[in-house]
This record gives sequence, C-alpha cells and structure tokens, in this order.
Amino acid sequence: MNLTKNINKYIFRGYDIRGIYPVDLNCDVAYTIGKSFGSYVKRLGKNKAIVGMDNRYSSLELKNALVSGILDTGIDVIDLGLVTTPMYYYACIKLNNPTGVMVTASHNPKDDNGFKFAFDERGNARGQMIEEFRDFTFNQDFENGQGILTTYDVRDEYISLFKKSLEFGSKRIKVVLDPGNGTTSIIAKDLYEMFPIDVDVIFGDSNPEFPNHHPDPCVESNLESLKKRVLETNADLGIGFDGDGDRLGIVDEHGNYIATDKYMIIIIRDIFDKVREKKFLYDVKCSKALSDEIKKLGAEGICYRTGNSYTKAKVKDDNIPFGGELSGHVYFNDRWPCFDSGLYAGLRLIEILSKTDKKVSELLNGINQYYSTAELKFKSQDDKKFLIVDKIREYAESKGYDLLTIDGVRVNFDYGWALVRASNTGPNITARFEAKTLNDLESLKKEFILLIEDNL
Repeated sequence: MNLTKNINKYIFRGYDIRGIYPVDLNCDVAYTIGKSFGSYVKRLGKNKAIVGMDNRYSSLELKNALVSGILDTGIDVIDLGLVTTPMYYYACIKLNNPTGVMVTASHNPKDDNGFKFAFDERGNARGQMIEEFRDFTFNQDFENGQGILTTYDVRDEYISLFKKSLEFGSKRIKVVLDPGNGTTSIIAKDLYEMFPIDVDVIFGDSNPEFPNHHPDPCVESNLESLKKRVLETNADLGIGFDGDGDRLGIVDEHGNYIATDKYMIIIIRDIFDKVREKKFLYDVKCSKALSDEIKKLGAEGICYRTGNSYTKAKVKDDNIPFGGELSGHVYFNDRWPCFDSGLYAGLRLIEILSKTDKKVSELLNGINQYYSTAELKFKSQDDKKFLIVDKIREYAESKGYDLLTIDGVRVNFDYGWALVRASNTGPNITARFEAKTLNDLESLKKEFILLIEDNL
C-alpha cells in the first residue's frame, strides 16, 4: 500500500465518500484516505477511531488498507469487523468515541463501496466538512506515528439496547423479513426471534452479489418477492432492509408498498401524546400527506434537506422526538439514541401492531390522498448536475413560482409540487412530483421533465 494522489475528486460526495471498486477505490486510495483521516482527527485532538465494515466483497480489503493508514498517523483503531452501520453507530456511543469510519456503499450496486465517517461530536461528515477534508487529503500534509489496533464485539450490547427500548403488547404479529442478502443478514433473524414475533425470512444469507434484487428497500420493484411472500403466508407485514441496515421498506398485509412518509404518519400518530416536544422533521421529498397530518395533530412540521447526515444531526441538535426522510432513514429520539436503524424502525411498527386490532393499512385511515411519482433519476455528470439544477431554479424564478431551495428546487403550487435536485450519492439528477389529481400530476411532470432533459 502506498500514498497516491491519483484519486477521483468526485468520490467526495455530499454525505460520504463513495465510488466504484477498484476503479475509484482501491488499497492505495483507502490507505491514503486513512492517512488523511488519522492526520485530520489528530489535529482536532483525537487519539482513537472506530472502524466497521459491511458485507461487500471489497470491504475487508478496503477496511484493512484504511486502518493501516490511520494507524500510521499514530491514531489508535478499534476494529468492529463485520457490522451493520447502526451497530457501528452504537459502538461509537457505547465506547464514548464519536470519531470513526464505516466502510459501506449502503444501497449502491455491488461493485461500489465507500466510507461514512465522523471526525467528532458533530456526527457524520457532510457538505463543507467533506469538501475541507477532500482538500486536506489532496494536500497530503500527513502525520506519522504508530497507533495500536484492538478489536471489539458490539453485538450483545446492541441487542440489549433493543430489549430496553421496546415493549410489546399481547397480540402476536407475523412478519416477513427481507435482508436482501445484505449486512442485516448477520443479525436480523436472531434479533426478531428474541421477541414475541412469528418470523419468516427471505434472502437471509449474506451474499454480496445481491443475487435476488438490488439492496434498496425504498424502490418498490425490489420488494416484489417480499410482497408475494406476505400474501402467501398471510403475514401482518413485510419489512425489507438496505445493504448496510440503516434503512427500511414496508409492505402491508395486502402486499402493498408503504412509502416511508406514510410509515412516518403511523409513528407520529402513535407517539404524539407520549412526547413533550410536538414537532417532527421530514425531508423535501416527502408527501404533503405527511405535513397535512402533522398540522391536523396541531404539531410543528419541519421540512428539511435530504441526506441522513443532515437530517439526523438536525433531529438530535434540535431535540426533535422523531424525524425521517423518504429514502427510508428514520430517527427515533424518544427512547432510542437517535440513530437510524432499519431493524429498530421495523420493530417499532410491530410494537404498535401488537397493541391494536388494526392492520397496517388501517393505521393510515383518514390521511389526505395525493398522486405522486416515485423518485425519478436522470443520469448526469457530477460536474454538471448542480448547474442543471441552477437552470431549473432560474426558470422557476422567472415564472414567479413559489420556491423552496433548501435542497435543490421544490416548486410549490396550490395543487401540488415539483422537486428537482442533484443527487449527493451518484451522478444523477433526481426529481419527484405530487398533485391532487392525475391530470395535475401529468402537467407537472411534462413541464419539469422537459426542462431537465433539455439541459442534460
């Protein structure tokens, strides 16, 4: 392993480092980033880092190179081995050490990998923090030293956290779990079977080829097998998890996909009378049905930018009892230590079901109905995607539209909204549309998709 300056600057994204192995990320790049990370946190007064990895083929190789780089700056490393990202988060809390790196590409394709990292108590690096670290990395003014490597097994303590944070009712719930062959496969079945739940698992073996479907549970097409299994077994619900375990997707008893913003309505209705602060956070991609429901309850809704590094920090810093985003990240800040865990989020829904005669679909009775698209992606080069969003913003301003620009451009109308933003995890423009009628939805799509395509 050697230091290298041959690093693609576009792997430094809005929330993390992410690229294709071995094109963008290899041993030399990982070692260099390790040297940079160790040097950076050493100058912040830190002396120890926690490192974990997901189940991708390249993760062990990249983790070992990263750890070598960190050690060579004189920073000690605690190696967690194979863990979900939430297990890594809890290890940082349990060991009272916020500095660390998780080797994962989350829900990206199997050949991708990356690093989620935190320098200090501010949480996962994001935005300007990553830009400054990128520049520091390319400058290569690194520290030297010899840190000490130790290992730590957080599994039992992580499971104990669940036991302390859940209380089920008398009704026994039947659930189908779909780890999608990702990293939750190492713990999901054992964890759920510790509770009064009937558990059925599909695609529960660890396989980084992800042979059955892409490991993103918030893309409905990835849940077809889960839907089918729920119906075949007459289960109460199905829960899918992403590649590193920090997100979830829900299927109701009829085999229908329940988007995360609707899941959030169920949770907010349940906890509203149990929390002191009556405010809840959601991201710009969420349906107006969610903000409508928060208003109906008499609570404060906070519309915030997309990205779990941002939304999680906002929920924690502002002491918001619950928040989340459409992508499947949700943050419980009532009786859980405010980090995103798909496994825990699923269990909170099962806890609600165990105390009521209502089905998942019935827990959504009375919500306002809108027509919306899935999140649409348009391929765009990393050096052009933000410029394209600027063009969309200029157009909307010229038309005198009502704009929200906290994250891309959300154009609000009386009858719906259009969102266009640059992805922070890949070379894409993303868009989503919602309206009161199908005709209005088609009108919004036609206007803004044409604009996007004209500028690609």
